[in-house]
Amino acid sequence: MSLQNLRGRVAWVFEEDDYDIDLIVGVRNIKITDVAELAALAMADYTPGFAATVGRGDLLVGGENFGYGHPHYPAMRAMRHLGIAAVIAESFSPGFFRGETSMGFPLVTCPGIRAAAARGDELAVDWATSEVKNLRTGQVLALQPFAPSERGMLDAGGLIPYLKQRMARSGDAAPSHPA
Repeated sequence: MSLQNLRGRVAWVFEEDDYDIDLIVGVRNIKITDVAELAALAMADYTPGFAATVGRGDLLVGGENFGYGHPHYPAMRAMRHLGIAAVIAESFSPGFFRGETSMGFPLVTCPGIRAAAARGDELAVDWATSEVKNLRTGQVLALQPFAPSERGMLDAGGLIPYLKQRMARSGDAAPSHPA
């Protein structure tokens, strides 16, 4: 697997900084384990029926410190189930960034993105040029490139596949455990 360039419609723009990711499904729902049920609840407190408006490859846009709070996974599991391909934000909460990156989900840091994108705009992310382009306005913004380990995790599809690839390349075998 390799990280593919992105091209998708902005499904939502989060206007607030320090956005608590749990609010996507509602804090009261974070213990729900059925991903389809979570997906149906996504953004319902903001826009009832939001889930029906999301298409495969759509993107979310956020502000500063997106993902603030406890880095619970249900909200983004719901968004991935709906087809969200990435989040592009001004900056991310470190715990949220690490957790989602380790699951192979791209979080794109792009200063200026919130002011440059509106719901419904089509954005293109080009990893080779480190740019995000708004295809409606033509505006191009620089994205913050990933560190080599972050890019490795995203290319591999997550932390576990990344570590397995590294072990295979180094000739290390998985540690054996006595029975």
